[in-house]
Formats: sequence, C-alpha cells, structure tokens
Amino acid sequence: MEQQNLENKIQQEHTEQEIDLVELGAMLMRHWLWYAVAIGLALVLGFLYIKSTPKTYERYASVLIKDDKASGSAGMQGVAALTDLADFGLKSSVDNELLVFQSNSLLTDVVERLKLHTTYQVRQGLRMKDLYGQNPIEVQFLDVPANQPVEMRGVLEEEGQVKFSKVKTWTSGEEVKIEDFTVTLNDTLDTPLGWMVVKATGLGDLFKKEEITIHKNGLKNTTIGVSKNLQIALADKNATIIKLTLRDEAPQRAEDIINTLIDVYNEEAINDKNKMAMNTSEFINERLIIIEKELGGVDTQIEKFKKTQKLTDIQSDAQMFITETTGLKKEELEVLNQLSLAKYIKDYLNDPANRGNLIPANTGISDNTTEGQIKEYNTMLLQRDRLLSNSSDKNPVVSDLNKSLFAMEQTINRSVDNVISGLNLKLKNIRARDKQTNQRIEAVPSQEKYVLSVGRQQKIKESLYLFLLNKREENALAQAITQSNARVIDSARGSDQPVAPRSMMIMAGALFLGLLLPTGVILVLTFLDNKIRTRQDIEDKLDMPFLGEIPLLNDKGEEDLVVEEHSRNAVSEAFRIIRTNLSFMEQQKEQKVLSFTSLTPDSGKSFVAVNLAMSLAMAGKKVVLLDLDIRKGQLSQRLGSDHMQGATNYLSGGVEKVKDVVYQAIYHPNLFYIPSGPTPPNPAELLLSKNLDAMVEELRKEFDYILIDSVPAMVVADAAITNRVVDMTVYVMRSGMLDKRALPMVERLYRSGKFNNLCMILNGVKATKRSYGYGYGYGYGYGYEKED
Repeated sequence: MEQQNLENKIQQEHTEQEIDLVELGAMLMRHWLWYAVAIGLALVLGFLYIKSTPKTYERYASVLIKDDKASGSAGMQGVAALTDLADFGLKSSVDNELLVFQSNSLLTDVVERLKLHTTYQVRQGLRMKDLYGQNPIEVQFLDVPANQPVEMRGVLEEEGQVKFSKVKTWTSGEEVKIEDFTVTLNDTLDTPLGWMVVKATGLGDLFKKEEITIHKNGLKNTTIGVSKNLQIALADKNATIIKLTLRDEAPQRAEDIINTLIDVYNEEAINDKNKMAMNTSEFINERLIIIEKELGGVDTQIEKFKKTQKLTDIQSDAQMFITETTGLKKEELEVLNQLSLAKYIKDYLNDPANRGNLIPANTGISDNTTEGQIKEYNTMLLQRDRLLSNSSDKNPVVSDLNKSLFAMEQTINRSVDNVISGLNLKLKNIRARDKQTNQRIEAVPSQEKYVLSVGRQQKIKESLYLFLLNKREENALAQAITQSNARVIDSARGSDQPVAPRSMMIMAGALFLGLLLPTGVILVLTFLDNKIRTRQDIEDKLDMPFLGEIPLLNDKGEEDLVVEEHSRNAVSEAFRIIRTNLSFMEQQKEQKVLSFTSLTPDSGKSFVAVNLAMSLAMAGKKVVLLDLDIRKGQLSQRLGSDHMQGATNYLSGGVEKVKDVVYQAIYHPNLFYIPSGPTPPNPAELLLSKNLDAMVEELRKEFDYILIDSVPAMVVADAAITNRVVDMTVYVMRSGMLDKRALPMVERLYRSGKFNNLCMILNGVKATKRSYGYGYGYGYGYGYEKED
C-alpha cells in the first residue's frame, strides 16, 4: 500500500510540474542549426512552389433576374388584346435561377462552344503556361470519343508540319501509348488516334519549334472542373442580382466562360418561353385550314342553291316574325360559336397524339374557370419539362408534377364536358323557342328557309375564322416581343493581378513551417525521452538529498583520474562542489565513512569514489579508499593493485593488522587505498564478520575520510550488509542510462532507511542537456575547460 501511494505521489508531482519556458527556450536555441536548415529548406520549397504553380486570375459578372410576370405585363400595356396570351413564362424565383446557372446542361454547352476540353500549354521556367487564345495550332479529334482523354506533345516545324510525340490515351481505364507521328497543317489525316485535323490559328511564329503539351480531357470531366471553379451566389439577400465568379489560369478564358454562360442561359430562357406560343400557333393554323375549307363549301352550297332555284332576293310574308326571331338567332349564333370551340378543345384533349403537349389557351371559351385551368395546366407542364431536362422521371418533384398534371387533365376534361352540356342545354332552349316562332312562319317558302339555314352556317364559320386570324396575329406579336429572364448589369471583368499563388502568404507559411517542424521534432524527442539526464529530472521526483552532478568529458574515459592539482576543468570543479557539500553535511553530523553504490553496474561509482577521494586529499584530508567489491574488485583494477593483499585477507584472518593492507597511492601523499584482495568463495559471509567492524574502527582513528567502493545495491546484498559500518551512502546514477520509471524504486530505497543517510550523485551529465550551474556552486565549469 505504501509503495502504491509513493508511486501515485511521484506521478502526481510529475503531472503537476509546470513547464519552465525559459529552460524550454534555451533547449530549443541549442538546436539552432536545425532551425537554420529547416527554415532554409522551407523557404526554398516555398519559392519553388511559387515559381512552379500557375498564376490564377479571378473574373466576375453581375446579372439581374427579372420577374417574368411583371416584365410580361409591362410589355403588353400597349396591346390590350394580348393580355390573355402574354403570360407564357413561369414565375421563377432567384434561387431556382441559381441552380439553373449551375446546371450541367448549360455548362456542357459552354464547354462545347468554347472547346474547353482541349488545352494547350508550354513550359516557361518551372511552371506551365496555358495558351488559351494564344495557341498556334488547333487540334480536332474526329474519331476519339468525347469522354476519352488524350495527352501528347507537339512541335510546330518550319515546313508547316507538326510533329507529335509522347502520345498516349486511356481506354477502359488502361493507358495506351502510341508511336510518334507527323501531321501537316490544315489537312485531315488518318493517324494512330484516328482521323484528326490540325489547323493553324495564325500565331505560329509566337511558339514555333517550342514543345506544346496538348491535353484532350473528357467532356464530362472538363464540365465538372469548370463547375468546381465557378461560384454563383446572390449579391445581396434582399436583391435579385446574381454574381458569377470564376478563377482560371487564363483570364480571357474566365471572361469567355462567364459571358458565354450568360448567353446560353438567356437563349434557353427565350426558347422555353416561346415553346408555348409555337404550340398555340400550330393549333390555330390547323384550325384555320379546316374552317377555310368548310367556309368555302358553304359559299359554294349557297351559290349552287340560288342558281338551281334561280333566286336573286326572297321577301318574307311574315316580316313581323323576323324581328322576333332575330334576337334568338343572334343568341343561338353565340352559343353555337362557344359550342364549336368547346368541341374543338374536347377533340384536342381526346387526341392521343396531343398527350403531354400544351393545351391551346385563350381560344375564346366564355367559361373563365376552364380557361384558368388550362393556363394552370400549361404552367405546370412547362415547370415539369424544365425540371426533367436537369433530372429524371425518378425525381420526386417530377413524379409529383406528373400526378398533378394527370389529375388536372381529367379536371379540364370534365370542365369542358360541363361547358358542352351547358351550351347544349342553352341551345336546346333557344331552338325550342325558335321552333315555336318558326311554326308561326308556315307561309315562308322553303327556299327562304333553306337559304337562311345555310347562311346561318356561313356566318358561324366566318365569325370563327376571323376570330382565329386575330388570335394568330396576337400570338405572333407576343412571340416577337419575348424577353430573356436575365439582364447583364456588368459583363465579366476583373483585376490583372493574380489572386493565387499569394507569394507573401506562402513564404510566411514556409517560414512558420520551418520553425514549427524542428520545434515539434525536438519536443517530441524530448517528451519521448524516458532517460534520466539532468539534475532536475531527479529533484522533481525524489526527496533524496542531492550531493552534486558530474559532467561528462569527451576526451577522457571514466577509468582515468581526472581530478588533479590546480586543474580547472568542469569535472574537477564538480568534485570540489561535492566536497563542499560534504563539509556542509558534516556540520550537522559527522560523516567519515562513505559508501558508494548504484542501481546498475555501469553507473561509474568507482570513478566517482576515486576522484572524490583525490579531491578530498588535495583539500588536506587524509583519505583511504576501501574496495569492498570483493567479487570483482573494480577499484583495485583501476588502481593497479588487484594482485596485492587486501580487504579479504584481513576479513578472513589471513592478515592480523589493518595497516598491513593499507597502501599509499602514487597520486597524492594524503591518498591511501585498501584493495579488495583475492576473491573469496563466500563474499556475503565474509562481509558479515566482525573483522569488518574492527577494520572500519581502526581506519576511523587513522583517516579523516573512509571511502568504500561497494557493489550495486539491487544486484547483490553486499551493499546492505556493509551498511552497518557506513555513515553516508552515496547513490551514483549515470545520466542517460537509467529509466525514469525506476525512480520510484530508488525513492522506496531511500524511505525504507536500509542505507544510512542515502544521498545522490548524478554522473556523466552532458553539457548540451543543461548548464552545470543548477543548484550548488552555480556556473562551476564556465570558462575553465581550456585552462586544463
């Protein structure tokens, strides 16, 4: 439980640790070369991107969408008789017109008119220049399908020939390479790509002998590309003005696309409006031909009857009844006229050939309800046809319109039937009254009766004939004054300065990227580094006293004695600081016997013990080094005395006096050492003997400091066994070797009290990681390295 709490505490302290921004900045500045290389490379790449990316220009235009109903009625003010036929167009909203401008059919028409699916490019520096409007040749592929792409290189020769190379096309998704071939200008030739024509545009001298890259893109893909670059939106939410914006490498092409798109839109709108007028005109012309024949037959019949009966003028003896019947005849004439028109409409509706066509409107039927239904049907039919051109029968809107059209057609049929029934009833009543009157004219000769009957038919047909002639003229006039839906406010225009690439923004982005990438790499490497490298890595996570840190010398190994008289290198200064820290700790409690241990064998404890002993000896202290690593004798090997009698000889009783195993070192008069001696078969039992206690007590009387080189604490039990004679245990940790996850184990070792006065020394700290001035003796190595 205590172990878990300890690990949680260390983890919490690590999480709550604040980032030292000054230290972070210093760490990043030490990698200035990374930044120099990254920024330089990023700026070069940004410059190359700017030079290799084609310049893009922007062009825009403004179009006013008219209200069809308002514009139609305004144009009809001078012709009052045309008000019934003028309202042919649909009242479209601006939102619908936005979708119409973006429709695939309009854009495909634009691409075909401007031949945008074939592009011509030449290389200028690092970028490819588009030759729209400047291409010296024009290639027409007569046999290649519209959606099959082709790529090739062409060079215009002096002899009026074009040599094509690197020709390739794609069939069913597979690339097909074609051998080089030559084509003569303005000739239709059979090439490996099929029949093709290469025409001169009159600009041949401009790019003569330059390699021109020719791309024939599929019609569908080109249309999609134009649609992606085209932006269509309302100029203001409260206005009916549409703004068209297009970005392209060639500013002239952008202007041509926008202007052509507006022209195609207006043409389609006018054709859409004229469709109903043309249908009505065909119906009127057909009826005029029929009535003209019937009217000629009536005239011939009257003429033949009068010639046969030899009649010139017939006087009626019943003149008084004629006045009475005149009104009935007039009323009957009007009803017959209406009945005839209603039957014409009925026949037109029942004719299967007219299924799905517009119904003739404003034909003169007096029933306003039927006329209104016909107009509504025609409006809905046009709307259905318009949506169908950009969609399919499966579109839910189209399906709903088809159902509505069918229901409305049935309603019109019933309305016409009702009109005919009403007219027949009215005609029946009129004729009944006329019959009563005619019965009173029994004296009228049969010739007069026949002439009057034939004349009545003549008047009906004449009236209908004149009415249709009038409607034909009105329809032709309405068709002639049809206006488009859109009025161009500003044609395509724009600045001559490119909108892309933005050089300053790209270079700024490259600079930012050059700063960001090294920073990210350094921070990632730093955060992923799990090794203990600096003093702060230890002090932030351990409560153990920190005695000092020893820098790493690149020119000397750890087996050398680097602390020397009058030396001012960083390592010598580090050991002087440790020596000073020891003196501070001695003021609180006497610390004469120091044991050096570690977690791993390669931490450098023997190196630290030898050099600290040398530093104490130079300070006038009498120091003895005791090698209790009786298993390997690393210290003895370093001092070159591994073959001499040593500690094991005394501990085993082979030597009776301690002074017999004490030797003076050649490095300093105050430095002595006791080698480990021969390796015993029972090291742990030997260290448990009372002879060790006696040896240490004897040495305490003779020496100021006793430095014991022990074994790693967690490898064997020797260090814990010798702890009984030790005043202070120095735990040596090697920078860059120990994982930070092992720190809880070290903290537990300190808190358990198994080792007396456990403290820490960090060995082998690299100067690039942190300045050695952290903590005691700030800046102890600065400026002295070159003096040594």
